[in-house]
Amino acid sequence: MLETIGFLELNSIAKGVEAADLILKTAEVDLIFAKAGCPGKYYILFTGEVAAVKASLDAGAAIGGNHTVDSCVIPRVHPQVIKAINLAAEPGTPGAIGVMEFFSVTASVYAADAAVKAADVDLIDVRLGTGIGGKSFVVLTGEVAAVREAIECGIHTENAEGMEVSHVVIPNPRKEIFDSLL
Repeated sequence: MLETIGFLELNSIAKGVEAADLILKTAEVDLIFAKAGCPGKYYILFTGEVAAVKASLDAGAAIGGNHTVDSCVIPRVHPQVIKAINLAAEPGTPGAIGVMEFFSVTASVYAADAAVKAADVDLIDVRLGTGIGGKSFVVLTGEVAAVREAIECGIHTENAEGMEVSHVVIPNPRKEIFDSLL
């Protein structure tokens, strides 16, 4: 089970690869993914014990230097966050769909974790900047009131505020809309 995640976003692919290698060499952490994204960024997501994740993130950010865009450590991350990032979530039948869109990838990770901890919702997707101009977004589903509560908590979590592009709650979405998000 995942306990803590670390996430590092860089604006250099070469420095990103170097940082990912150092992250794995610094402490006992497991790589979830390291990949290039838009527009020429590099994203590294990894997990481990809190101290190991913090040490590895500090080392990765230091080697990234001025190419480090953002980073985060989230202890006790909700398991749905990782499933949604990996597009492995199995959502239930939607009563509503909520979407939160951000300028920062780390803001989406923080918002998704806050949202799913705040209300009885299912995360469908946490899309991290690949192919969408470096933006990110979170899609979740559940009963209308729960989705509204989750969205409010997500967009107002400390590390996501100021990074929001837009958000929406759609009660009773058409099946085609729901299917297009899977």
